[in-house]
Amino acid sequence: MIASELMSSKTHIICVIGPTASGKTAKAVSLAKEHNGEVISVDSRQVYRMLDIGTEKASKEEMGGIPHYLIDVKDPREIYGAGDFVTDATALITDITGRGKTPILAGGTHFYFDALLNGLPHETPADPEFRKTLETLSNEALFARIQAQDPQRAEKIDPHNRRRLTRALEVIEKHGRVPERTSPDVYEVEWVALMPEREELRERLEKRLKDAFTKGLIEEVRQVRAYVGDERLNELGLEYKIIGEYLRGERGEESLIPTLTAKLWQYAKHQMKWMRKLQA
Repeated sequence: MIASELMSSKTHIICVIGPTASGKTAKAVSLAKEHNGEVISVDSRQVYRMLDIGTEKASKEEMGGIPHYLIDVKDPREIYGAGDFVTDATALITDITGRGKTPILAGGTHFYFDALLNGLPHETPADPEFRKTLETLSNEALFARIQAQDPQRAEKIDPHNRRRLTRALEVIEKHGRVPERTSPDVYEVEWVALMPEREELRERLEKRLKDAFTKGLIEEVRQVRAYVGDERLNELGLEYKIIGEYLRGERGEESLIPTLTAKLWQYAKHQMKWMRKLQA
C-alpha cells in the first residue's frame, strides 16, 4: 500500500496542547467552528464534578455552542485514570468522526495524550510492600527518584500527582524503567501547540489564579474536602492540596497566592518542556 493510502486510512484528529493558562479552551472552540468539530477534554481533573473553579472549566458561554466531552462525568471520590481516558476518548473519536465531524482534543494532561497515541503501559501488579517504603517521601523526592531512574518517564509525568509518581516508581522497581509501548498508529494527528512568551504566560497564570480566588476557590475546596476527605483532596491537584493545608490550619491565607503562583509556574515549565520535546 502506498504512503498516501496509509495516511488516508487513519482517523484525523486535532490535538491542542499548551501549558496552564495558555488559552487552550478558546483555541479548541475556534478550531471546532472552523473544522466542524467537537471537543474532547484531555484533562485529568475536569472529568470530576465539583472541581469547577480550581480546574477552570469552561462556561457554557465559553464553549460557544460546541459540544464538549469528558467534563463532569465522574464523582470526585472515584479514580479515573489513563486507561479509562483511552477507552472513553477512543469511543468518542469513533462517534464524532462517524457523524462527519472532526474530533478536537484539548487539554494539559500530557500523560493522557501519550496513552491514547502511544498505547498504555504494560500491566504491572501493585506492590503494597514497596509502596510502604515510599510513604514518608515527599512528592519532590519521588519525582527526583523518577528523574534519576527513568528521565523519559519524568518528562511526561505530573510531578505533583502523588498517586502517579508512586505508580511510576512501582513499575520502575519491577522493570528497571517504565517499559516502552508500541504505538497504535491509528490517528493522523494535527498538533496545535500554544506557547506564549514566558512573561505573558506568567501574567496570565497570576491573573487566572487571582480570578479563581475572587470566584470562590477557597469555598469550593472547603466543599470538596468535606465530600472526599483530606487524602483524596491531596490527589486532586495543587490548588486543592495547598488550600487544603490552609483549611487544616497548616499555613496562613497570605501564603496561598504566592505559593500557588510559584508551584503552578513550575508545573507550566514542566508542560513546556514536554511540548518542546514533542516538536523537536
